[in-house]
Amino acid sequence: MARRDDTLHLGAFLYPGGHHVAAWRHPDAKADAGIDPGHYRRLAQVAEAAKFDLIFLADGVSIRGDDIDALSRTATRYVGQFEPLTLLSHLSAVTERIGLVATASTTYNEPFHVARKFASLDHLSGGRAGWNLVTSADEREAWNFGRDAHLAHARRYDRAEEFVDVVTGLWDTYEDDAFVRDKDEGLFFDPAKLHVLGHRGEHFSVRGPLNVPRPPQGHPVVVQAGSSEAGKALAARTAEVIFTAQGTLEDAVAFYADVKGRLAGHGRAPDDLKIMPGAMPFLGRTRAEAQDKYDAVQALVHPVVGRSLLERMLGIDLAGYPEDGPVPDVPETNGGKSRQALLVALARRETLSIRDLYLRIAGARGHWTLVGTASDVADALQERFEAYGADGFNIMPPILPTGLDDVATLLIPELQRRGLFRTEYAGRTLREHLRVRRPPHRIRARTTGREAAE
Repeated sequence: MARRDDTLHLGAFLYPGGHHVAAWRHPDAKADAGIDPGHYRRLAQVAEAAKFDLIFLADGVSIRGDDIDALSRTATRYVGQFEPLTLLSHLSAVTERIGLVATASTTYNEPFHVARKFASLDHLSGGRAGWNLVTSADEREAWNFGRDAHLAHARRYDRAEEFVDVVTGLWDTYEDDAFVRDKDEGLFFDPAKLHVLGHRGEHFSVRGPLNVPRPPQGHPVVVQAGSSEAGKALAARTAEVIFTAQGTLEDAVAFYADVKGRLAGHGRAPDDLKIMPGAMPFLGRTRAEAQDKYDAVQALVHPVVGRSLLERMLGIDLAGYPEDGPVPDVPETNGGKSRQALLVALARRETLSIRDLYLRIAGARGHWTLVGTASDVADALQERFEAYGADGFNIMPPILPTGLDDVATLLIPELQRRGLFRTEYAGRTLREHLRVRRPPHRIRARTTGREAAE
């Protein structure tokens, strides 16, 4: 296969003390990282110096889990950490180029709020904002928003389809040059360039207009995290980045071809959507050093925490099943279907026990774990990239800050040496980093098209 003529895109997926479920217990991690703004400032600046495309922050609007014993032993269930948009607004002031992506659920937000907040972040950052659109997989989120039960999976995605249309419509409230701010004429904005959305649909009734000017990027970049059939359909129509988890090279190549193949049906080109799976590298200057880093943090996994993590991700209660016995069949649930399927397939493929499986996912939660030297990890990333299994990767440091330091000092220089990653930013906005086009104003574009035809 001929070598690709583009280069990798990399996200720095930041989770307080690191992504590993036992990260906070590690001597290199800050136990109070989730509420330490200085910690995040340092991480953002390290990632920007390494020329990452973006910083990525996940979010959930509940504490994940009901087992208080397990919850009290973990820092990876959205316990004790900042709300991400507030944090990214802070980080926008101490960075200049790196993209800033935060998660917001379409199930437990309203479109006007999301449109306004991300438009504001795009202005604050000079065109570096991105919205990671999720539909929420955790049943407990419903209990914080006046509901007794989570919306059904299909219903959540129906709502999301309409939600993103309303948000992007609100971002197009004003044309790019609507705000003339002419003091002599006394005209703040041109009323002919204001467009009221007036949306009425199955899930939302939103008149508009938005009270924030059109974002510098036109629309903040839309990221979608979900690999179910409904998730792939939503991403193909609306997203510019998809964050996914694929267990094998063959699965990654098949997923890539599937999602890219859907774009033409929506009038989109393959490069309009970047596929960036999660990858957790344990890096060492030797393979033995990398393995030691992996083993050290794995040894910190408390059995109660490991089992609880697996129960949450499978959506089932494992009480009564022996830890050294096989993973039971998983019935249809209302949670994250793609991740459930991935974990069950892994357990069956490698004959993993319950204990084996929770230890396997304790780090990357089903994403790709790599252990080795910078050359080893670069080989693996390059293979998947050049086989068209990914356009880049969302890097998930197991321990922070040291895991990101390892990526910046060991892996990035190796990727640059191979010509696979930038040495300098070519642009200033997230769209420019990702090489995805700036969307035209939908009403202005239609008007211009009619005028040209006439």
